[in-house]
Amino acid sequence: MNRRRKGAAGTDEDNSLVSPFVKYLLFLFNFIFWIIALVMISIGVYARMMKHAEAALACLSVDPAMMLLVIGVLMFFLTFCGCVGSLRENICLLQTFCICLTVIFLLQLTAGILGFIFSDKARDRVTEIINKAIVHYRDDIDLQNLIDFGQKEFDCCGAVTYTDWSKNMYFNCKTDNPSRERCSVPFSCCILSEDKLVINTMCGMGVQDLEYVQAGDHIHTNGCIDKLVDWIHSNLFILGGVALGLAIPQLVGILLSQILINQIKDQIENQNYYIQHRSDPWS
Repeated sequence: MNRRRKGAAGTDEDNSLVSPFVKYLLFLFNFIFWIIALVMISIGVYARMMKHAEAALACLSVDPAMMLLVIGVLMFFLTFCGCVGSLRENICLLQTFCICLTVIFLLQLTAGILGFIFSDKARDRVTEIINKAIVHYRDDIDLQNLIDFGQKEFDCCGAVTYTDWSKNMYFNCKTDNPSRERCSVPFSCCILSEDKLVINTMCGMGVQDLEYVQAGDHIHTNGCIDKLVDWIHSNLFILGGVALGLAIPQLVGILLSQILINQIKDQIENQNYYIQHRSDPWS
């Protein structure tokens, strides 16, 4: 009789409705992003500890280090729910993971649609952020490097035009400005010629005093907003691919977690049915 009971138990385990492939694939999926979340948290903590120019970072509206920390902690919580929920076959944790991931995906989708519909307001907001960054250009070396990289990459100067640099106290054109960089622009605005062996790093000195056409002989006079918009229009397929690349892992996580939840529920129903309709406990 004990032999028959053991065989029945073995048969019940073999007929499990929970797919090991789905279960461990979801675990691996979450484990990878759990590691990424830990790396993001580590970078955010390190950057937060090393950063002291709070006034300069205020122009970016959101501290990049703090943003990394928030995203990292959120990812850590979600992937923890996904990892433990898949291994322990815990419906509560899996539903938490699935619902949160769905909400995040819908928020991203909504933000993208609203950004497209209200593109003018988004453009004004970005212009405001760049102008604030210009004001704090000399306050923080990381912010300075970021602005210089953008201006070199897009061959632009300022937010709307090169005279936006007059908003900075060092480049301001007021007559009482004692700065040696008065009415100038950063070197990253300059037009660089490949045939010149020696680069003139002072090419932006005093260009705000020049007429638009004359200034265009030395620096890029177009603002970075127009250049950024042109770049976006020219790389819509690439940006679409990036957006799709961000959306696919979220959709895969939602799909796998929902499949596993349904399998666990079916397994529970199957076990309850077996218990309720078992006439002979030894059969």
